[in-house]
Amino acid sequence: MSQASGASDVPSMGRRQFMNLLTFGTAGGVVAGALYPAVRYFIPPSSGGSGGGVTAKDAVGNDVVASAFLAEHNVGDRTLVQGLKGDPTYLVVDGPEEIRGYGMSAVCTHLGCVVPWNASENKFMCPCHGSQYDETGKVVRGPAPLSLALAHVDVEDDKVSVSPWTETDFRTGDKPWW
Repeated sequence: MSQASGASDVPSMGRRQFMNLLTFGTAGGVVAGALYPAVRYFIPPSSGGSGGGVTAKDAVGNDVVASAFLAEHNVGDRTLVQGLKGDPTYLVVDGPEEIRGYGMSAVCTHLGCVVPWNASENKFMCPCHGSQYDETGKVVRGPAPLSLALAHVDVEDDKVSVSPWTETDFRTGDKPWW
């Protein structure tokens, strides 16, 4: 018997399209999954916060009380507190009874490492890839592309509060990137 159409041995076009879609979809997913970390590597993490100020917290989550903070720290000390969005932020003691009017985020603008203060070098030095920042948080050596984010520091009712910095960055003269 001969068949009129002669197409019984040829798969339908719908089945072929489905297999092509399945093959290319799987390959595309694998390629996208492999490229995602590489793309994220070149985009610096965001830092800082938005909105109103928050009360700074110490390492265990207690409010930072200005009088106690100043009694425990010497002039020139840079101490980490929890600032905007819980990010580590440096408070600087400027005088026996004075906290600097701005704090600096301790999050490196390269890959998000916490940047410690190196007192012997008088600068912040990232242990991950060697970025360096001066005492105000301005980048002086890369690979970090940007200076450390700033935040206003105020003392209200003997509690230290941190609020977003929206003015021009005094270190560079540019608009804040954060």
